[in-house]
Amino acid sequence: MVEYLGHFAWYELITTDVAAAQSFYTKVVGWDAQDASTPGLPYTLFTAGRASVSGLMDLPEEGRKKGATPRWMGYVGVKDVDATADKLKALGGTVYVPPTNSNIGRISVVADSQAADLALVQGLKTGRRSLGEFSKPGRVGWHELLATDREKALAFYGELFGWQGGDAEIGPTDTYQVFSAGGRTIGGVTTKRPMDPVPYWVYYINVDDVDAAAERVNAAGGRVFEGPLQIRSDNWIARCADPQGAAFALQGGQSRDAVGWSSEWGGFSSKGRLVTPSR
Repeated sequence: MVEYLGHFAWYELITTDVAAAQSFYTKVVGWDAQDASTPGLPYTLFTAGRASVSGLMDLPEEGRKKGATPRWMGYVGVKDVDATADKLKALGGTVYVPPTNSNIGRISVVADSQAADLALVQGLKTGRRSLGEFSKPGRVGWHELLATDREKALAFYGELFGWQGGDAEIGPTDTYQVFSAGGRTIGGVTTKRPMDPVPYWVYYINVDDVDAAAERVNAAGGRVFEGPLQIRSDNWIARCADPQGAAFALQGGQSRDAVGWSSEWGGFSSKGRLVTPSR
């Protein structure tokens, strides 16, 4: 079986200003950008070293008219997109873009039963790599779902992809629970906060120094709206938005004494709010 099946296999930024987004992420994360356009489809690859790590494309006009906003989209690798899309619908999810062939493989853009967007990909053509690489700088190393109902979300993804719930930490108002794919811990689920308008996925990009990267976010016109926050003695996070409003997060080490930074986030202790994937 292909290693990426059942795992997040690709990431794509869909935005309203491709040039500005390219400039922002190359400054903040240190990615390079490579033109990978095909006839009728302008497309950019973000690369870390020689590895393609994510894509960048314009938000289609049809989507803008329907109120779609800039966002990061995660693609889960599946063996059969058509069958998985049908199963997702049967479980209460929504198919926005039916299975179709694309520049990265056969894809379908969908939403889970609580309306959090994601995508499916079969026969991924670009960015395929060993799962061990997801701990390297410049890669997405953690996946976090802010759901309407944590338990129902875990049940949905368990049925769809075979993901399994793991350790949970109970906070004053809710619980944060990690989940695994194929025995590998890859993310966490919690109930979204009242100020979050809809459920959504947040993708954490690995950086060497969260403090420095957070400063680059602000300098490049983005916004750090939570953090940097200490999760473990060697792991810090910051949740951010780029200049076009797409949410993302950073995780990694810290280079200086963080006097004045909070070690609490959303009521969860720094010990268990986020557990990074095993190395």
